[in-house]
Amino acid sequence: MNTDVLVVGAGPTGLALGIDLARRGVDALVVEKADRLFPGSRGKGLQPRTMEVFDDLGVLDAILAVGGTYPVGMVWQDGERVGEHRMFDPAEATEDSPYNAPWMVPQWRTQEVLFARLEELGGRVSFGREVVGFEQDADGVTVRFAAGADVRARYVVAADGGRSVVRRTLGIGMTGETVDPNPLLVADVRVTGLDRDNWHVFPPRGESIGYLAICPLAGTEDFQVVAQFPEGTQVDLSLDAVRAVVAARSHLAAESVTEVRWASDFRPRAAFADRFRSGRIFLAGDAAHVHSPAGGQGLNTSVQDAYNLGWKLGAVLRGGAPAALLDSYEEERRPIAAQMLGISTGVHRGEVRRGEATRQLGLGYRDSSLTEETRTAPSGLRAGDRAPDGKLGGVRLFDAFRGPHWTLVAVGLEAPELPESVRVVTGEEQPSYGKGLFLVRPDGYVGWAGEDASKLTGYVGRGITR
Repeated sequence: MNTDVLVVGAGPTGLALGIDLARRGVDALVVEKADRLFPGSRGKGLQPRTMEVFDDLGVLDAILAVGGTYPVGMVWQDGERVGEHRMFDPAEATEDSPYNAPWMVPQWRTQEVLFARLEELGGRVSFGREVVGFEQDADGVTVRFAAGADVRARYVVAADGGRSVVRRTLGIGMTGETVDPNPLLVADVRVTGLDRDNWHVFPPRGESIGYLAICPLAGTEDFQVVAQFPEGTQVDLSLDAVRAVVAARSHLAAESVTEVRWASDFRPRAAFADRFRSGRIFLAGDAAHVHSPAGGQGLNTSVQDAYNLGWKLGAVLRGGAPAALLDSYEEERRPIAAQMLGISTGVHRGEVRRGEATRQLGLGYRDSSLTEETRTAPSGLRAGDRAPDGKLGGVRLFDAFRGPHWTLVAVGLEAPELPESVRVVTGEEQPSYGKGLFLVRPDGYVGWAGEDASKLTGYVGRGITR
């Protein structure tokens, strides 16, 4: 069969990309090696910037309905509560940043929400499709599977995880380091005898007994257990072994763990691919960068890879934009991945607080070749920055941005004539923007900023605003 885009991997990255392509009318197929969606909680924290992305993709209400806020950490010692531990620096929601704190949703449930939205838009996921090889040429990529017919695609996106078969077949290396040599047990369990109002933390005791954390998973009856072991330990994932760990490190009896629903042996690592593209094949998500789970950056950075790439593929395949636009994916996302890997590692080692840096609202593309700041002395919001929310002329800006289009925000200036595909919002005053013209990309970043409309016409003439 033939398709415009083949997305390998039905995790959060692949599903988010599938949604973005489907709403742009791009013929895309998501394939997944497993016979079902990933069943575990692994990436459970959605950062404020990702909540903004989900708002645009049409899944925010569903995400809010199945998740919840993070509970306060409670430190235990010898069966007694000895103090609270605040996991995150507090932040107030504002008009320009309506989502102020991480939102907890187990990864399996996030994927269910994304999968339902993809199907609603007419998108497709084909399970049980393991990639075993591919050949690419000047016009496309032919992908072979362990079972089933080959697929011919104009472009392929590898979202098949940290052990990406596609990346390895391409021969693209990963540069990085072991963040912590001590392996982790991560498991979704049912537990009795603990309240669901706290994230229960049991500090390490000596060198042989590492820490234990038991966190209630919002919107479920499950808890996530995380336990650290000494370097070189082979972590046992069985019910009896999980029970023994909980009993040895907490005041709970082994029988308090009534069920293990999913378990994984994890070794924290930070690495990112030497390249994010090879010809017509792109790497996204864990296939391109692997994070420590500390700070909740991996899934979020991955979804935003998809959000960056989706509009560009749509513009090239459906809007007639120049194929060179796709070069900006690696240019923009690889530095962001490196930055977020550093933050994840810093949080893991206790060097960075979970706060402003981990919310991802300050990330941007000021140095991108797609960014043009034409004012000589800009102050405040600049081209390349995230476009804030707020109201202008009685219109909520996030409502105006929602959908697969560009948006011109004209504050205190007359809006020039632009293609019908560009939505225009005008008004006399917007404190988060200041006076000027701001052309906002489909992924919510300011592509062009200035006051001279003739220069904006030149930017639009590059053909990328399609």
